[in-house]
Amino acid sequence: MERIRKALEQASRDRAKGTGTDAVGGTPGGMPADLSTGVRYTYTKVVEVPRQVMVENRLIAAVPGHEFKDAYRMLRTRVLQSMRENNWNSVAITGPASGCGKTLTAINLAISLAMEVTHTVLLVDLDLRKPSVHEYFNYQPEAGISDYLFRELPVHQLLFSPSIERLVVLPGREEVPNSSEMLRSPRMVALVNELKTRYPDRLVVFDLPPILAADDALAFAPYTDSMLMVAEAGNTSREDLQKSLDVLKSVPVIGTVLNKAHVPRGGYGYYRGRRTEKT
Repeated sequence: MERIRKALEQASRDRAKGTGTDAVGGTPGGMPADLSTGVRYTYTKVVEVPRQVMVENRLIAAVPGHEFKDAYRMLRTRVLQSMRENNWNSVAITGPASGCGKTLTAINLAISLAMEVTHTVLLVDLDLRKPSVHEYFNYQPEAGISDYLFRELPVHQLLFSPSIERLVVLPGREEVPNSSEMLRSPRMVALVNELKTRYPDRLVVFDLPPILAADDALAFAPYTDSMLMVAEAGNTSREDLQKSLDVLKSVPVIGTVLNKAHVPRGGYGYYRGRRTEKT
């Protein structure tokens, strides 16, 4: 606990000097406080993502007029309702097993959240075993969160914006050894605290590894306000879903998304809310 306290104090001192770990905002990341004037970036790299790439990689929430876009708007609204009711600003996305679509759900949710002009969104790839968020934007970062952890690179050198206003991504780059230990390390805890508290208008979306594949998501659970579970239609069993929820019984799970479900006329998946309170 002493190491964590010192790391948090150092992050606070850095922020006071204007050299904090995060570069999204008035200092030093270049995002003006008045969102009505639009967003400009001075430190965060802007990556132009062609519309065709978004279509091919199923970034539905970013494609104007897409027939399934409303499904993510509905998910966004339900998530925002839960977060506002509880005064939360962070949500982590996970699922029982690999292949359920939790990363794609995290990306589309972050994009949809960023469409609202009242806040900014930071999408953080914390699947340290298999970071892949950047791949959906056809972008290969020169540095990622592993470089923050082991090379002590400042976070503003890692961030990029995928040409979507009010959305910034903190990517992974390579597999991180001892990932569950790193997710609760003092340096990671200090980073997460900084990301969650630096700007009052920010929402943070974390992409986590699957629950039943490793203990990473459980290790990180104390540092997020809430979690969203993603299940795969026709593949995720009720037993695995229940096991995953049992593992997270001490964490507010705000709902379950049934991904890859086939429903008529524009439906895409199914969201079931679950009212929970943080303990």
